[in-house]
Amino acid sequence: MADWREHLACDPRICGGRICARGTRVLVTNILDSLAEGATRAEILGSYPSLTPEHIEAAMAYAAELAREESLLPLKAG
Repeated sequence: MADWREHLACDPRICGGRICARGTRVLVTNILDSLAEGATRAEILGSYPSLTPEHIEAAMAYAAELAREESLLPLKAG
């Protein structure tokens, strides 16, 4: 799994401090939303030419790490 810290950044001067693909202004949420909507990696790279495949892998690794944090969004049984 990609070390997302190498490819993602959070800078208060860029996009209001929201997490972005390092060296771009592409929000991680945009990458993840695109994936969730069924876009392929190639389509995402075509839509955001400043992205690399490593940025997409890092966004997914970041999301996976957040999902493992049960305390962030506990799900109710049922």
